[in-house]
Amino acid sequence: MMHQLVAAIDIGGTNTVFGLVDLDGQILLKETISTGHFPLPEDLVNAVCERIEIAMQPFSATHMLAGVGIGAPNGNYFNGTIEFAPNLKWNGVIPLVKLFSERLHVQAVLSNDANAATIGEMIFGGAKGMKDFIFITLGTGLGSGIVANGEIILGHDSFAGEIGHVIMFPDGRQCGCGRRGCLETYCSATGIKRTYSDLLMSRRIDTQLEIQDTNAKYIYEKALMGDQDAVTAFDQMGDVLGLALANSVAYTRPEAIFLFGGLAMAGDFIFKPTIESFERNLLNIYKNKIKILPSQLDENNAAILGAASLIIKELNIPDFLK
Repeated sequence: MMHQLVAAIDIGGTNTVFGLVDLDGQILLKETISTGHFPLPEDLVNAVCERIEIAMQPFSATHMLAGVGIGAPNGNYFNGTIEFAPNLKWNGVIPLVKLFSERLHVQAVLSNDANAATIGEMIFGGAKGMKDFIFITLGTGLGSGIVANGEIILGHDSFAGEIGHVIMFPDGRQCGCGRRGCLETYCSATGIKRTYSDLLMSRRIDTQLEIQDTNAKYIYEKALMGDQDAVTAFDQMGDVLGLALANSVAYTRPEAIFLFGGLAMAGDFIFKPTIESFERNLLNIYKNKIKILPSQLDENNAAILGAASLIIKELNIPDFLK
């Protein structure tokens, strides 16, 4: 009996990470190449597929490649395309599913990177066995995925679930999407840096050097040392995030909400104010019923496992979904 492996590909603006995952969720291959080195998407597809084919050779007598999962910005699940991704050099609509499936002669599936990580949490992480949950990625921006009745919510055109672009403050901070006041401008690595800088500037004059060198890790380290501005920055972020999550609950009533990413590793600095705000703003029928939890995905492997989970769920491979 031939065992199954899946290929997993995560395409980012800077790097593309790809690998092979077995039926135990073990990563047998993980490599990274620079996305920017490939001016044409076909060139990147060929380079990745060549490495996957080479990596499959030692397993050819006992394993078969079952399919390919692809996580990518602006990934359209229904069409199998990347559509006008702002952080990629490729213009227009790119038919990635067609390119990979034709090259490797297996089924391929694509979704945006946040949705891929969400399914990864359901198959490999803390949401295993859950049918209703929300997944939040706290990175440079705020990504999200919503699972209801065991299925990722895609909406009419595959672009649903953008909690990061819910407007929290009309006429607030400028967002990269072109609007103002979006959640991710307050609740992300970029957002907390802005909040911390604003707090410094409100009290001091000579802060330019400290602001220039600030990042989320720096703010966390300052909070650990008892810096009140850093602690306040986390408190303000948690206050806004908790409100946004409380509003999101009214639509889907999840069993749990998972926070993923570097900021989620700040522990009580982010979880305590977020949970307090969340409970304070919840409708009474939801209070004290919904958990806000750290993701159980390994951040170093989340992109690979997320992309792998897309094709695993698409193929309904029972070894994973049991």
